[in-house]
Amino acid sequence: MARVVLVGPPGSGKSTVGAALAELLGLPLHDTDAAVEVTQGRTISDIFIEDGEPAFRALERAEVARAVADEDGVIAVGGGAPVDPGTEQVLQGETVVFLDVGIADAAKRVGFDQSRPLLAVNPRASWVRLMNERRPVYERVSTHRVDTAGRTPEDIAGEIVGLLGEA
Repeated sequence: MARVVLVGPPGSGKSTVGAALAELLGLPLHDTDAAVEVTQGRTISDIFIEDGEPAFRALERAEVARAVADEDGVIAVGGGAPVDPGTEQVLQGETVVFLDVGIADAAKRVGFDQSRPLLAVNPRASWVRLMNERRPVYERVSTHRVDTAGRTPEDIAGEIVGLLGEA
């Protein structure tokens, strides 16, 4: 298993579970949101505010495509990345795990703070709306679905390792 891609909404644990999974598999973790921030020298929030969402989505699309082409290991992609048709196409044929989470667990993990621009106004309603829009895409691009509700990152990573062994 050279590459596993994690998708899911904000608060599903992509970065945290990704780190635990990478450690279990003995592979590197590549977080596409973090990579965009490093290459741009500013936060995603700042990119949204200064350049707008379309500019961020273009950067995100390019980074996910690059990561899937060039990186081995665990790749955690931003919550909105799979919604882009180009990114959805890039994910076809990859081992993709959808980290599914409900609003209660997401709220505990995210805290719905200002670092998440799409959740800044009425965060709970915004999260539910985003999840309703994105769920069909997450389900379409994923080869596995893991429920993260009330579970530790290590437990979730262990389940993923088991699923990968069956693949």
